[in-house]
Order: sequence, then C-alpha cells, then structure tokens
Amino acid sequence: MDFLRKKFDEIRKPFNKGGKFEKFAPAINSIDTLLFVPKHNTHGGAHIRDGVDLKRVMVTVIFALLPAMFFGMYNIGFQHFSQLGESTAILDCMIFGAWKFLPMLLVSYGVGLAIEIAFAVYNQHEVNEGYLVSGMLIPLIMPIDFPLWMLAVSVVFAVFIGKEAFGGTGMNIFNPALIARAFAFFSYAPQMSGDKVWVADASTIDAVSGETILGQLAAGTDTSWSVLDMFLGFIPGSVGETSVLAILIGAAILIFTGVGSWKIMTGTLIGGAAMGLIFNALGINELMNFPWWQHLLVGGFAFGAVFMATDPVSGAQTEKGKWIYGILIGFFAIMIRVFNGAYPEGMMMAILLMNVFAPTIDHYVVAGNIKKRKNRLKAA
Repeated sequence: MDFLRKKFDEIRKPFNKGGKFEKFAPAINSIDTLLFVPKHNTHGGAHIRDGVDLKRVMVTVIFALLPAMFFGMYNIGFQHFSQLGESTAILDCMIFGAWKFLPMLLVSYGVGLAIEIAFAVYNQHEVNEGYLVSGMLIPLIMPIDFPLWMLAVSVVFAVFIGKEAFGGTGMNIFNPALIARAFAFFSYAPQMSGDKVWVADASTIDAVSGETILGQLAAGTDTSWSVLDMFLGFIPGSVGETSVLAILIGAAILIFTGVGSWKIMTGTLIGGAAMGLIFNALGINELMNFPWWQHLLVGGFAFGAVFMATDPVSGAQTEKGKWIYGILIGFFAIMIRVFNGAYPEGMMMAILLMNVFAPTIDHYVVAGNIKKRKNRLKAA
C-alpha cells in the first residue's frame, strides 16, 4: 500500500494548491478518499475517539446490500430461463443476471458520481461519499428491463432535485434513491409496471407470466407462488427486493454494526402487520384477503423497511420518534398497496411521505420530553 500511496501522491501533485489543475482538486480527492484512509488528524482540545466515518458507514451498507444484489442477479437469470422452459443452472443464471444488471449499476454510479464531482469542483468542496449507497440502491429497486437512458435521467433528477438542491449529503429531506424511483414511475409508467418489465428480454418471449404477486392480487386472481418462493425470492420483482432471506442477512449486518436502526425496522413490521390484520378482518377483495404476514414478504416492503426507512438523514432521529416513524411507514405502505389498484405497491410513497413528517415527529417527541422534565421539576 505504501508503494500505491507514493504513486498516487505523484499523480495528484498538479492538483495540489498552486498546481496546474488546482481547480479540479475535489475530483482527485474523491478518488483518494475512496482508495485510502483519510490522512486528516484532529489537534488540540477534546475530541470523540471513534473509528467510524462517513465512508465506513457507507461501505457497511454496501456490504449489507451484497446478498440482495447477488441473489437479484441470480433471480434475473432464473426468471428469464424459466419463462423459456430452459435449464436454470446457477452459473448460467448468474452470468445472464450479471450481464443484465451490471450495466444498470455502471450507469447509476457513472452518472451520479459525475454530477457529484461536477458540483464539488464548481463549489470547491470535497466530494462526500453519500452517493456510494444511493448508486447501488437505485438499480436494485428498478425493473431489470428498465432502459438505461431512462435510468440515467432518473439518476440525474434524484441527484439534482433530491440531493444537491437541498445542499448535498446530509441535507436532503428525501431519500435520493426513492426520488429516482418516484421520478421513473411517474415519468415512465409503462416501463415500471405490467407483466413484462420484471422479466429480462420479455419482448423476445412469446408468452410471459411475469406479473408480480401484488399485480396478480390487484387483478383479482389468486397467486400461484408458494410462501417459500416468497421468502427465498424466486418471484418476479425489482432486482434487489424479492429475497426476504437476503434482505434479513443485510438487516443483521446493519443492526450488528449499529448502522441501521432496529427500532425503525421493527416499527415498520408492526405497522404493516397491524394494517394487514385490519384488512384481513374486512376481506373485501383479494389484496385485503391476502394473509397479513405474507404482505410483509412480497413487494418492496422488506427491502424498504431495512434499507430505505433506516436512512439516517431523511428518517427520524429521536429514539421514540423512530418507533412512530417506522410504525406509520408500515401502516401507510399496506394501506396504499391495497387501495392503489393501478400500482399495488405502497412502500415508496409511504417512506417519502414519512420523510416529510420525520422532523415534525422529532419536534413533538423533544417537546414532550421537555414538558415531562418541567413537570418533574415542578413536582419536586
């Protein structure tokens, strides 16, 4: 590493202060911080001694996303070959899935990081690592046959409007990845719904039965998928959202490292289960009759609860607020899912809605705590 460090220091000399390319220092610094441990040290006074920084937090989330990503690539191939009635060997599925997914990942990172670096150069500040996670989340929550140019436009909108317009990393009030999905859904609805968008190269297959479970239920038909298929992920859906098992592995990583809030995750499950039980009691249509606990296994519910709702920037910050925030997300997600027949999936809208109200929740939690303390002082 010392050899690489010295070589990189030689390359970046023209970008240092007074150098020929000093204006572009943020661009080279972003590569430096990505490859190496930052060289900054604090001096004087008392400081918090902790090995955690933004890059380590972002990398931890990426590691937690890997199980869902790798299974998603396998499921891309599995869904494609099973539609053709061909062999679904693991290696064949993985190769086909990687061939379809990796271009989406490259476009997401390429476009997003280019905009981040351009903003950093223009404003002469360092590039933050915040997009490392968003860049992976965006292709994982899209249909596999989503056109790459539409993905690029969605990323541009998410970074410009969902992030940089609010001041960059740490200042955004909405989850940037969900902003990308919302933009794609409202701008390119035919490419975001239907029975063909969830199966790769569906246009080349004569008869496609790739409708999602929620789509089948919204159409008033019973689902043919088993509970085991729902849990393991052998069902049509967005790339990273199908396997609850892979998502649970990621959740364990986030909780163990303290990066993700288990209170938000648990609250979301409680809210979703409560709303599901209410609808089961009413039982008016197929979506309402769908067992409440199976609602938690399908669509983007599990993925959203673990990787989206727990966003530390756009979510609630207070401990009690996290419970309220999570419960309301789960509650609204199932409600929107059942009543929105045109697009029976509510996790995206529920999280974006609660992103708006997260500061309000924290405000009233803090105000309530202050009031309790004042009352205790009066009583004393």
